[in-house]
Amino acid sequence: MSYVAKFIDVLLHVDKYLDQIIQTYGLWTYMILFIVIFCETGLVVTPFLPGDTLLFVCGAFAAKGSFSVPGVMFVLAVAAFLGDAANYSIGYYLGPTLHEKGKLPFIKQEHLDRTHKFYEKYGKATIILARFVPIVRTFAPFLAGVGSMRYLEFAIYNVTGGVLWVVVGVGAGYFFGNLPVVKDNFTLVLIAIVIISVMPMVIEYWRQRREAKRAPGARSQ
Repeated sequence: MSYVAKFIDVLLHVDKYLDQIIQTYGLWTYMILFIVIFCETGLVVTPFLPGDTLLFVCGAFAAKGSFSVPGVMFVLAVAAFLGDAANYSIGYYLGPTLHEKGKLPFIKQEHLDRTHKFYEKYGKATIILARFVPIVRTFAPFLAGVGSMRYLEFAIYNVTGGVLWVVVGVGAGYFFGNLPVVKDNFTLVLIAIVIISVMPMVIEYWRQRREAKRAPGARSQ
């Protein structure tokens, strides 16, 4: 495997390589975690980076003494807040112009549509709830910026959602990540976290498909 391929693999699976990263980089690991979470939440082109699973793994390592619990929570919460703030700014200043010119090839329309539906159902609380839903988490602040949501109002939801997401994710890893049943099936647990995270989107998609089929004229189409 080339150095570039290895770097990309580590970047995409920081949660799996965290033990090696801690041993190699020590305190610099905090900066690496900050960058990953900032990019996952702050750049509309990187929703594929680990989020929920990374928080859980960080909590598990914090329980073993690899991290300071307040320290890792603070770093991740700040990264989550600044990431959403940057994403909002991108949407606010560049979103409308780029959209009008059709220069959003790096953004899947289905991701935007999915996030729009979240806003339609939950309103401004989407900024908080989206923290717990992959993909939607990345696009919610972007669309808030495109929609010119007042920044002060956005910031309040941003802080609340970011802190809740980090506390829940890291806390879950801290209390459950090192249980024998979890440690012996760690990969399966991480997969389960991802599945549980995307479940609300799946349920919502299934519900809308069912309603669409029941709509008048659906059969004739």
